[in-house]
Amino acid sequence: MQQNINTGMMVLKSLSLKTKETKYPNVPKEWLPKTIYKDKTANGLTKCIIDFLKFNEWQAERINNTGRMVDDRTAYTDVLGRCRTVGSVNWVKGTGTDGTADLSATIQGKSVKIEIKIGSDRQSEAQRNYQHIIEKAGGIYFIAKDFAQFYSWYLKTFTP
Repeated sequence: MQQNINTGMMVLKSLSLKTKETKYPNVPKEWLPKTIYKDKTANGLTKCIIDFLKFNEWQAERINNTGRMVDDRTAYTDVLGRCRTVGSVNWVKGTGTDGTADLSATIQGKSVKIEIKIGSDRQSEAQRNYQHIIEKAGGIYFIAKDFAQFYSWYLKTFTP
């Protein structure tokens, strides 16, 4: 397993450097900043996967369906000079599909949805329903727990 972790991350770092060399051909290689990739958090793993797919010239994007915060609070100063806040903060539900995956990608012309799960995080019922709908429609749904697992799946699924 350690071999896969190292191989996947090495490939990702190599692709990142190659992309920077192409984008900035007149900058010496040793001057280019090194991107640090870590897959221990959901945001870190998401960045690893999106960058890997984009470096391989596939389409990938993060999907956000959290809704938005509406702040109805007002601050005022009372007669004794104390600052007071009245009102509340409410959340407005997002307009996206319930249970939608964290990443949406197109790889080799196929619709791919990737759900990021770190540690003890598990799929909700809405996410299982969404997975069923995607697979029934002919799309691919994958749950990524770390970059090594994603990289192995990618090689197995998309390389001849």
